[in-house]
Amino acid sequence: MRVATLGYQTWGHRTLQALLDSKHEVVLAVTHPKSDHAYEKMWADSVADLATDHGVPVHIATKPDDGFKAALADADPDIIVANNWRTWLPKDVFDRPPHGTLNIHDSLLPRYTGFSPLIWALINGESEVGLTAHMMDEELDAGPIVLQRSTPVEPKDTVTDLFHRTVDMIGPIAVDALDLIESGRAELTPQDRSLATFFHKRAPEDSRIDWTWPAEVIERLVRAQSDPYPNAFTTFNGQRIRVIRSSVSTGHYGGTPGRVFIHEGDGMVIVAGPDAWSGRNRGLSIERVRLDDGTEMTGREFFPHGGGYLGT
Repeated sequence: MRVATLGYQTWGHRTLQALLDSKHEVVLAVTHPKSDHAYEKMWADSVADLATDHGVPVHIATKPDDGFKAALADADPDIIVANNWRTWLPKDVFDRPPHGTLNIHDSLLPRYTGFSPLIWALINGESEVGLTAHMMDEELDAGPIVLQRSTPVEPKDTVTDLFHRTVDMIGPIAVDALDLIESGRAELTPQDRSLATFFHKRAPEDSRIDWTWPAEVIERLVRAQSDPYPNAFTTFNGQRIRVIRSSVSTGHYGGTPGRVFIHEGDGMVIVAGPDAWSGRNRGLSIERVRLDDGTEMTGREFFPHGGGYLGT
């Protein structure tokens, strides 16, 4: 089939590469301009450069304006394949090709519609993550499903681990879904939208640790903000500290959330939880921190003794 791609960053790059390596013909690559947003400067393999290197026409756009639609009309694809396209598409775009638009989304839809699904899934303690290849319709990430693929979340996985595992799944699911559609064997499964969850774009404030959260959730937040993502952070005596590694304490500690309390091994335990006063909660052991100047040290080194509060 003649394929046009809409894609951005490494997700779009992997999609385009898989299609270039397939039997299908890529006739247009549409992508966004480079951005200085923290989450868009990472995993930033260029769709435009890859397309240019392979002689594929490129169109740069932030939204489906007249120039975008003209480029699509000139390319006359049989189908559009989208991955990490970050603005809304109208019906006259996603329905224009005879086979419509196939979108690759990095969650197991209908859950985790929207943005940063791997991060939110890890924070929420999901047992698996994955990809969904679905047909696009008027509602964001809501169209019928062609294929889904999943991978388990291990107890110590970081979001970086999950990124690498799921990004390696992009090429196979995109090509397999296209082959099913071309052959007429695709079985489109409607999504149960009563199960849908919709998450917003992440901003720097979303990485701030809330010490009223249970320690288990904060520990997952730390793993969900692993390098090169903006790390989970807190403040101590007016200084920002990034938490690079943490664990749930072995002991139960009570008091006020955010209290710097007691050493466990190389870590400093911080009181945490919505009912920390009860003494039934485990705390978060901060095992390694990074300062704004890049200095790293253990929790024991940064907090030589208990006392004081984080987040104030």
